[in-house]
Order: sequence, then structure tokens, then C-alpha cells
Amino acid sequence: QVQLVESGGGLVQAGGSLRLSCAASGRTSGMGWFRQTTGNEREFVAGISRSGGNLNYAGSVKGRFTISRDNFRNIVELEMNSLKPEDTAVYYCAAETRDGNYDPSSSPWEYGYWGQGTQVTVSS
Repeated sequence: QVQLVESGGGLVQAGGSLRLSCAASGRTSGMGWFRQTTGNEREFVAGISRSGGNLNYAGSVKGRFTISRDNFRNIVELEMNSLKPEDTAVYYCAAETRDGNYDPSSSPWEYGYWGQGTQVTVSS
């Protein structure tokens, strides 16, 4: 029903910036970004409601990352600034399965559609 394709990952030095993009096909509701490293659970990073009016950030990225969406273009972006080595992970774009303008969920169980992921590596 929904397909998501991430892009924009890469290698960046600590303190640098990177912008991830998620191109969506199909009708999406709430959208989120998650990240995962080997041996760890998938971690919530940021979420945005259907309308874009409500945002949610993990404490570890608050003030550094910004999530946004363009519903006309059906694209969700994650602007990452002041990157740290601990931000290194595979980043996934996800779409909620529930249909409505809910506050963005931080739980991966609310997201039924996932992209393939894009690698972000921050060197010290």
C-alpha cells in the first residue's frame, strides 16, 4: 500500500550536517524516522503527524535534528545537525498504519511500512 525510499545517508565528520530524504508513494499518515545499530533495538528518532503540525523527537536528538514533510511532494526529511559519533546507525523511514492526524508515535509498533534504510556514519 505504501512504499518508502530513503536517501541522503553518507559519511560525515562529527559536528557536521546531513539531510535525509524519504520519498513516499501512496497515502501516508504519521511518519517517523528510526535508527538501528547492530545488536540493538530499533530506536525512535523523530516523528511528524499527518498534517505536519505535531512533532516528536527523541531526547538524544532534540535541538539537533529537525523533521519536516511536504505533503504535496509526499516527501519527509530529517535534517541532522551537530552530528555525533553516537548518531552512527542505519536510518529508517517509517509510516504509521493508523489513518488520521494523530500525534506522532514513538513506538515502532505503530508503523507498518518501512524503507530499506540508509547508512549514516559520523567519524570522530
